[in-house]
Amino acid sequence: MLELTILGFLHERPLHGYELKERIQGLSGHVRPVSDGALYPAITRLVKAGLVDSRTEPGAGAAPRRVLSLTAEGREELLGRLRSPKEVEITDGQRWFTLLAFLGLLPDPAAQAAVLRRRQAFLQAPASFFYEDGAPVRAEREPDPFRRGMLRIARATGTEEKAWLAETLAELDRAATEG
Repeated sequence: MLELTILGFLHERPLHGYELKERIQGLSGHVRPVSDGALYPAITRLVKAGLVDSRTEPGAGAAPRRVLSLTAEGREELLGRLRSPKEVEITDGQRWFTLLAFLGLLPDPAAQAAVLRRRQAFLQAPASFFYEDGAPVRAEREPDPFRRGMLRIARATGTEEKAWLAETLAELDRAATEG
């Protein structure tokens, strides 16, 4: 997901490494902070793969700064990853939010809708944090108040997400038929 995030932010505009790190921190730092030990090797891999360009510019002070920008190949890679996300990017909440942050970069409403439909299908399957005899435990049957809270919060969040998905899919379907 780190590479997708880097490509996504660089799609918006070229950034210095520090600016890129701040944007990544803003998107997911409170949940999964990004370290220099993860960020800079990821940038190096993307540069070596020809997806990101790195050039040195004079800094505001004495130190030069590395400016990162997306190459044409990087743009294609980003759009490909957005069109066909991995299953874990659909099912894992934080990865899903990262994908959503950049899904608007796909120019085709039908392609956007296809990704949302995958998430919608995932959310339709009964699930829980806890199971009893192979069946999901419902909040109303959970005696522990903290686990009950987890289940109620997840249900409320899921209900809102399902409503948003239905609304957004209707909008995208209209845009796809009109366009």
